[in-house]
Amino acid sequence: MTIPVLPHDLAIVMTNAYLLCRLADTIEDDVGLDNDQKSHFHSRFVAVVRGEQSAEEFSTELAPLLSSRSLPAERDLVRNTAAVIRVTHGFSQPERDALTRCVAIMCKGMPEFQRNKSLKGLEDLNELAQYCYYVAGVVGEMCTELFCLHCPELAPRRERMLELAVSFGQGLQMTNILKDIWDDRQANACWLPRSVFAPDFDLARLEELHEGAAFRDGLERLIGVAHAHLRNALEYTCMIPKSEKGIRRFCLWALGLAVLTLRKVHAHPSFRSAAEVKVSRRTVKATVLATNLTLLSNRALKLMFARAADGLPLAVDTSATAGAREPGWLDRRIDVV
Repeated sequence: MTIPVLPHDLAIVMTNAYLLCRLADTIEDDVGLDNDQKSHFHSRFVAVVRGEQSAEEFSTELAPLLSSRSLPAERDLVRNTAAVIRVTHGFSQPERDALTRCVAIMCKGMPEFQRNKSLKGLEDLNELAQYCYYVAGVVGEMCTELFCLHCPELAPRRERMLELAVSFGQGLQMTNILKDIWDDRQANACWLPRSVFAPDFDLARLEELHEGAAFRDGLERLIGVAHAHLRNALEYTCMIPKSEKGIRRFCLWALGLAVLTLRKVHAHPSFRSAAEVKVSRRTVKATVLATNLTLLSNRALKLMFARAADGLPLAVDTSATAGAREPGWLDRRIDVV
């Protein structure tokens, strides 16, 4: 929904970036590939994006190995990898660098979590921040680099925006994690951090414990952390020049829907499916209309955000969000060439 509102040239790059990320996800999620095969194809894919290996050979080798359970669209995407890469390699070098860095970090870090997932959850908020960085924060950094390339006026704000972009990504990802608690469990995954719950609370037994006070208290704290990140997302969006209406819409629509989803999760802590806390189409339309009306006024946007987030808990300890506010920490752990 959001990519088409971007300026035309930027929308093309962002669409291509989305397809590259979907290819990385398809490799990791396919049940027909074992872990060694996934690592092999992730490495091959990064090399393809860099222009070091053949996209045709990559797709020819990968396509027959995909499980019959993979979606038709995913199989089609793999078969058309070469077409996607031809577009990638037609971008400017700085645009290619931004896309390549994102794919390289995602393909290196995402598997560490996906292959160790369990119903026991993550250890703590720092580990949650690391997971969110790999799957969303790095995308926020990529988007920021592309925004700055499109709009030179953002250059003086680039470093602060990169910092906030990681937080923006974590806010959106945490909202999805909270909304999809029960859907993820069907895939034997739980991305909730154990540290926010009582010491004796067992996330592996969430089905029988989800209506108790211990779970509600932990959920309340996580909503507060996500809310804090979304406040950073608002600051990020307000830094974008008012002349860049498309980029502001792109950010605001995602932000608005995330806040409204958090409200539903907060109001219905005993929900048992994502459908129960998913915002309605009517709400989506109302969000689009409201953001369009307030698009050019940062003050109005802040007032609208405050009203939408009214009643949500808010994390006050900076340690809850510190892990997502250091955009360079991952580069010290991963060799990004």
